[in-house]
Amino acid sequence: MDSMVAIEITHAGPPDVLVPTERPKPEPGPDEVLIEVAAAGVNRPDLMQRQGKYPPPPGVSDIPGLEVSGIVVAVGPWNTPTNSPDARASACSWRAGDRVCALVSGGGYAEYCAVPAAQCLPIPAGVDLIAAAGIPETFFTVWTNVFERGRLTRGETLLVHGGASGIGTTAIQLGKALGGRVFATAGTPEKCAACERLGAERGINYRSEDFVAVVRDLTGGRGVDVILDMVGGDYTPRNLDLLAVEGRLVQIAHLQSPKVTLNLIPLLQRRLTMTGSTLRPRTVAQKAAIARALHQHVWPLLESGAVRPIVHRTFPLERAADAHRMLEAGEHIGKIILVVGR
Repeated sequence: MDSMVAIEITHAGPPDVLVPTERPKPEPGPDEVLIEVAAAGVNRPDLMQRQGKYPPPPGVSDIPGLEVSGIVVAVGPWNTPTNSPDARASACSWRAGDRVCALVSGGGYAEYCAVPAAQCLPIPAGVDLIAAAGIPETFFTVWTNVFERGRLTRGETLLVHGGASGIGTTAIQLGKALGGRVFATAGTPEKCAACERLGAERGINYRSEDFVAVVRDLTGGRGVDVILDMVGGDYTPRNLDLLAVEGRLVQIAHLQSPKVTLNLIPLLQRRLTMTGSTLRPRTVAQKAAIARALHQHVWPLLESGAVRPIVHRTFPLERAADAHRMLEAGEHIGKIILVVGR
């Protein structure tokens, strides 16, 4: 079969612009594998792409979807030099029939997806194919931002904003599992309770509580070492106010305005660090390095059950519009997954 079902964005707009269509089945290029997709994660960048605010990088499929799980069905030619650090994660490492999950730059909402082999990881033991689709985007993002850029270490404190989101539920679990003391904000009592069940010492309802005052009280006035923020706007000066000496603010999105007015004196006095990143535009080599770190440090935690992908609900691929509506409503806890049925 040379064609496949995929979800197309007909034009920028509301969820209804997501429609099933027929597309040619992709072929794996050099150092790529072709995955028969079992499931695909739904993420906020997908919503932004649908709205016309986050176009795919040059050369990337216009089909949305940044993470998939499934079965390798074909392997492209191996061009990675044998002395490359990526050689062991290159196409030569995968065989037809392998169960993998993968970070992709686009093309996930489809029956088949061609993926750089170095961005694939084996499905962790004990995790099913559907749940595995909720791993790559969030775990890649949290690892590189909280532990590489944010440098969170055992015994330090972490505040996670948006604790009930896919990113948030992952950050809480990894922060706790790797020896951190974790706090999280969320918008309802139910979401705060879910954050606490996942390992947060305290879920803070940002609608009724001042997270700065609550966390400062919980830390005896010291503040926190790392803050993972996806809100921006007026959260930014409050975040800086809450950081301890040598604290790090890691920005990964801006649900509020990206433009803020700051007093830089606390930055100087407490030797604070502000950093941030996006994942999608990074090179294959950079993503491969994150994949290797995850396999070394995080895969044992997934296989032991110490951390797990939190799946709120699944939808058939053809109902991608309904999945987007649920994500936009903000009532979920964890990930929303599209399941590909044949």
